[in-house]
Amino acid sequence: MRSARPKVLHKLASRSMLAHVLHSLMDAGADRTIVIVGPNHEAVIAEAKAIASDVEIAVQSERLGTAHAVLAAREAIARGYDDLLVVFADTPLVRPETFAKMRQALGGGQNAVVALGFKTKQPAGYGRLILEEGALKAIREDRDATAAEREIETCNAGLMALDGNRALALLSAIGNANSQKEYYLTDIITVAKSRGLNVAAAIAAEDEVLGVNDRVQLAAAETILQERLRAKAMREGATLIDPSSVTLAFDTVLGRDVVVEPHVVFGPGVSVGEGSLIRSFSHLDGATIGKNATIGPFARLRPGTDLSQDVHIGNFVEVKASEVGAGAKINHLSYIGDASIGAKTNIGAGTITCNYDGFSKYRTEVGAHAFIGSNSALVAPVKIGAGAYVGSGSVITQDVAPDALALARARPIEKPGWAKAFRERNRK
Repeated sequence: MRSARPKVLHKLASRSMLAHVLHSLMDAGADRTIVIVGPNHEAVIAEAKAIASDVEIAVQSERLGTAHAVLAAREAIARGYDDLLVVFADTPLVRPETFAKMRQALGGGQNAVVALGFKTKQPAGYGRLILEEGALKAIREDRDATAAEREIETCNAGLMALDGNRALALLSAIGNANSQKEYYLTDIITVAKSRGLNVAAAIAAEDEVLGVNDRVQLAAAETILQERLRAKAMREGATLIDPSSVTLAFDTVLGRDVVVEPHVVFGPGVSVGEGSLIRSFSHLDGATIGKNATIGPFARLRPGTDLSQDVHIGNFVEVKASEVGAGAKINHLSYIGDASIGAKTNIGAGTITCNYDGFSKYRTEVGAHAFIGSNSALVAPVKIGAGAYVGSGSVITQDVAPDALALARARPIEKPGWAKAFRERNRK
């Protein structure tokens, strides 16, 4: 990846690849998860424990192959489970249904090993699954395959399901008699068959088993995941006018009859209520939006934003850590941060809440049905009472009583002829 960040912590739809895999496993019904890491991968361990506090960690101190990696969890495997799934954190798109299919293919011990495969029109470079009458005979690496075997389009995805009663014995029997002197997980097929055990294959869609090893593949995986998320949103009743231009997060919730215009980005933690309109070039992150709201164009909603129904947030407006009451309008060129805005209040163009003094954040409270004139600065902490008016261009540093008019600006001074005299002096 050419990155300071561990590969499996790179994100797809605002969630790390590791998190995608762990959540899919949990959704598939996994009772216990062991994450195997290399030395000094504290960031990966922290991410795993943030997702599932009971996750176990095993460390592969040396890189001696995929089977060797699995056996880093020897102690956990030895406790005994009905079945084991061996999956990769850099293969983040496998659906829970596919993990369940792999488990089912074990047949309650009928098969000792199930290898996950996929079909592709471009199999070159992949190991092939050699099948006979539906049964898995062998996994043949591309470099070792015959000409006929290279024509096979069913390839090895690398993921496996193992019968829990036999897993440890089979893994321990894998040798390293190869040019790399490594212990390959794929050799478990040969080991199982040599002991008269049955092995089988389960097939997944090609786009599920895409492995991510560089930024190009990361982008390809993002494209696949975004297509899934968009399709789900539209099937559930949202309209995406130009779906390919909209970026969703893994947890984006779009209510029925929500309309999303082109070029909108959803970060994590966004929920949009029924009938709302998200206009073009808006960026939403950690925000809750009520029913029938209008957002944008060119709006930014940051974490902690909570908008009630019928709220209007217009062009070049930024809202952060604020609650905005029903029917309120903030339509132009404003910043509202660490604030509460009452219902039916109007915030004029160019208004800002001055919430930070360089050390601490302070709140601004504006009551219902208030009117804040254009180009006003509300210096927190400050309270504007319900129904109050703030005159345009005011800098408000003290609380304003309900239904009062507040003006805080210098009285205008006019000097007749000054401009003409100034120009004449400077022409000489």
